[in-house]
Formats: sequence, structure tokens, C-alpha cells
Amino acid sequence: MAYIDPPGGHGRPAVPSSATEALARCVAVEPAKFAADHWGRSPLLSRAAELANPAGFTDLLSPADADELLSRRGLRTPFLRVAKDGQLVPAARYAGGGGAGAEIDDQVLDEKILALYADGATLVLQGLHRTWPALVDFARDLGAALAQPLQVNAYLTPAGSQGFATHYDTHDVFVLQVDGRKHWRIHPPVLPDPLEKQPWGGRADEVSATAEGRPALDVVLEPGDALYLPRGWLHSAQAQESSSLHLTVGIRALTRYALVEELMALAAEDARLRAGLPFGVDVADPDAIEPELTETVEALRDWLLRADPAAVAARLRARAWPAARPAPIRPLAQAAALATLDADSRVAPRAGLRWQLAPAEDGKVALRLFDRTVTLPGTCEPALRALLAGEVTRVGDLPGLDDDADRLVLARRLLKEAVLTPT
Repeated sequence: MAYIDPPGGHGRPAVPSSATEALARCVAVEPAKFAADHWGRSPLLSRAAELANPAGFTDLLSPADADELLSRRGLRTPFLRVAKDGQLVPAARYAGGGGAGAEIDDQVLDEKILALYADGATLVLQGLHRTWPALVDFARDLGAALAQPLQVNAYLTPAGSQGFATHYDTHDVFVLQVDGRKHWRIHPPVLPDPLEKQPWGGRADEVSATAEGRPALDVVLEPGDALYLPRGWLHSAQAQESSSLHLTVGIRALTRYALVEELMALAAEDARLRAGLPFGVDVADPDAIEPELTETVEALRDWLLRADPAAVAARLRARAWPAARPAPIRPLAQAAALATLDADSRVAPRAGLRWQLAPAEDGKVALRLFDRTVTLPGTCEPALRALLAGEVTRVGDLPGLDDDADRLVLARRLLKEAVLTPT
């Protein structure tokens, strides 16, 4: 089956200049050097003076912005975690009812947050790539540069405090120091490239023992500095003489183990692998299991040699695409544009939208999106390609359709499906 790929190739949006700029805010080396020498391999410290950050990171989230979230935005758990002495504080100690008209019991209570923070607790604002506008845009741009879904948390730590003991993450991170100074100690992995199912708690003794040794990197981050850490690298951080605010950008990259998981899911199609074990077999007896294991391995090897890359790619697409949402849309403005659309209206593809065009039955074309598939007449293909590539913005200029009535029908459908946005 032939696929018509977007400008970024195979379901990737074209990489805008803003994506390149977002990466340049995080690493002080060229992207090719970062990919070759550091990505998934080794930490990279980038000082503010080396980065494209004239004003640091306060435009993304300042201490005043954090106070706004904690006090006036009706924040609810789990969009906030609190840690003290290396342990999470139960949410019941800082969350409660929302007052009149808000029948909930998980709203963050600012007076309780004050008491905890003043007592040395670290506040962790979670999911900011979904709730804070500047970080929504930044995460989308940086995600486009890395071709990976991202999450963004903020850590607010009182002077002299340390929120968490030495640990490792199961995803790569960028640490962006916004305000204050924080002392980081970085040690090599006890388990290189850990999977999400392999958290540090299962190796707590190894982590503690390694943390007592000489660190690979011992550094104080100043405002505007950035630090890249591959998954598995041990780290701890302590605020210095004043409070600290830093952003942690988590990169949820797929691994080869994801390929294994999808291959195993598809292996259920093989009848030999679905066969039951012999009647009465003692599964605790290695000698009894050995011939079954041998035959199963042979069947699995035979099946893997026939594995269809297209089937695996389809499963990976279903797993990866929903993890990185495209740019937000404005439902009211979008609905108003539908009502007033004409041939002179201008539209644009939704920023960050992943898509794939493929032939469908009866001469139709299937537009695959991150959460659904839209099927359209095959005659729409030239217009679709032009629209999604961003080559045409005026509805009346769409190619391949006979008249403006057809162009308007297509544009309305794509606006309603949140594939396009009005400009």
C-alpha cells in the first residue's frame, strides 16, 4: 500500500523554525552533535551564556506564574505533588473542597501549600505542557525538533531543601533552571536505558551505593542554565541559598522493547503460537517444558521472519501519536469560522498535527489522524495534500476540485474535524 507522507515524513509534521529555536534553548551544541554525542548516551551541561536564552526561561514559567497557578487557577491534584525529606506528602494534607459551586474534594488549598512550602517541602507542578500556554507551545515545538512526545513539570524548592533522594528516571530529561541556584550531583547508571517497568525503587540499594561514590558531574545550575540527562543516570538536586524553580522536560521516547511488545501482540495471529501445552504437563518441571519451549522458539522465529513492517508500524502509530497532542484549537472561534466560511477564507493545518494519507476502498482516500481516520472522496487528494502541506491557504485556490462549492464542503469538513484552523 502506498502512503503519501507529510513534509516531515511518515506521519511527522514538518519541523518549523520555532522547533529548531526551542532545541537551541536547551543545548549549546549543534543538533547533529547533540544527537551523535549525547542523545541517549551522556549528560550535557549548557550554560546560559552558551544558549539562545537572552532572558533565561522566565518567559516559560516564572515564580509569579507558579504563584498564579497555586492560588488563582483552581488547581487540582494530581496536577500538584508535594515532597518532603524524599517522600511524597499525602494529597489529603493540602487538598480539599472547592467551595460553593465546586462539588469536588481534590482542589489545592493555598494556605496549606504555604505551610508545607515554608516548612521545606518541594512543590511539583505537573502536566504543564497541557495547562500553561507558554509551555504548551514550547513543548510542541521541542517535541517537533526531537520527534518525541514530551511532558513538562516544574519544581519549586525552598532554600537549602532537597525534594527527592538520589534516583533515576525512565525517560530522558532536560532540566531548565528558571530561578535561584540548585546543586546537582550526577552519577552513572546502575541500569543503562531502563524501561518504564524498571523504576529505580527496585534497585534502591544499588542506587544508594553508587550515589556515595564520586559523581560524574557535580555542578550548580544558575538561572538560564540547562542540563540534559539520558534515562537511567542517577541524580539529586538541592536548592542553595535561596529558593529554586526549575522545569523538567521529560522525553517519552519509544524503545526497541516497544517493537518487541508489538511483535508479540501480533504473534497471536500464528496458530502454532496459540496452541495449548500438552494435557497434564508439569509446568514446574524444566525437563517437561524443554521440548515445548524448543518448539515454541522455533515457531516464534519462523513467525518473526515473516513479520509485516506495515502492521508493526500501524501499532506503533496507535501508541505514539496520541502521546503528543497537536496545538490547541479554540472551539468557539472554530465554530464561528464554519458559519462564515467562503471562497476567500484562509485556513491552515493545525500545528503539530500528525497525519498520513492512504488509499481506501472504492477509490476513496483515508486521512489518518492521531485519534481517528477520516475517509474522503479520492478527488480530494490533491486539495488535501496542498492544505496539509501548508501550500494553500485560500479556500478558493484548492486544486483538483471542480468548483468552489466542493472546496467549501472539504474545508468545512476539515475545520469541523479540527484538522484545519482559520487564519
